[in-house]
Amino acid sequence: MKHLLLLLIILVLSQQLYAQDKNDKLRSGPLVIGAVDEIYSAVLSENRALNIYLPEGYNEKDSVKYPVIYVLDGSINVNFIPVAGIVQYNTLPWVNRIPKSIVVGIANVDRNRDFTGPTNFDIDRKYAPTCGGSAKFIAFIEKELQPYMNKKYKTGASKTIVGQSFAGLLATEILFTKPTLFNKYIIVSPSLWWNDGSLLKLQPEILNETFSQQTGIYIGVGKEGLVPGHDSHVMEVDANLLADRIKQGKSKTVSVFFDYLPAEDHETVTHPAVFNAFRLLYPWGNKD
Repeated sequence: MKHLLLLLIILVLSQQLYAQDKNDKLRSGPLVIGAVDEIYSAVLSENRALNIYLPEGYNEKDSVKYPVIYVLDGSINVNFIPVAGIVQYNTLPWVNRIPKSIVVGIANVDRNRDFTGPTNFDIDRKYAPTCGGSAKFIAFIEKELQPYMNKKYKTGASKTIVGQSFAGLLATEILFTKPTLFNKYIIVSPSLWWNDGSLLKLQPEILNETFSQQTGIYIGVGKEGLVPGHDSHVMEVDANLLADRIKQGKSKTVSVFFDYLPAEDHETVTHPAVFNAFRLLYPWGNKD
């Protein structure tokens, strides 16, 4: 009986592989994984390129609406293609971990300007001379980008932001100052040392008992050590402090997951962390 069952499984799998191979041959031609869009930002006084991944089956004519995943550092040669691939894999029928989603990669113009707030420290300004524009960039996301996506694409209520390093700093700033812009935050190795950790000293709304939006937060960090020139800051410690701060909040609608990835460093941690984030933010059976 066991041998017969094994034979049946092999036959089913071989049929699935044959069907997949046949479909691949039928789809021969250019490999298209997304499209490049563009929006003019009056807030930033410049055009911004958007890399867009639409899920399989996306159809303008049906009534289905999709969650949107906004990827900072979303240029083609940075995070757009890897994150879109992770999303596509996690929405395959035999995986089905997360709902089919639209991915928006926000291509960079000046990430040092866009992802950092003002600083009181010369060493920060030496590292990022164009710093200080995060408030404008957040206004761009809130007042221009999200309305643009809602108007042009079939977007649902769920919105996720993904950011690493300076982009993780920006995601944290949004979480602490405009928390309802997103309901899922994937924050990887955030540069919380900026302005001597000023974000960690805020009293954000999400810590209050009255904060009622269901919000899931993933904070991941690799084995990274001391920040050069900022001897009082260790990336792992700062990320842990951020997670602990949120855990101590009184809101019953906020959940936070801290993930230490010791096999990764600052340059390699992003994509393993994003994969883990989907596993933690979307427990089996929860596709909200």
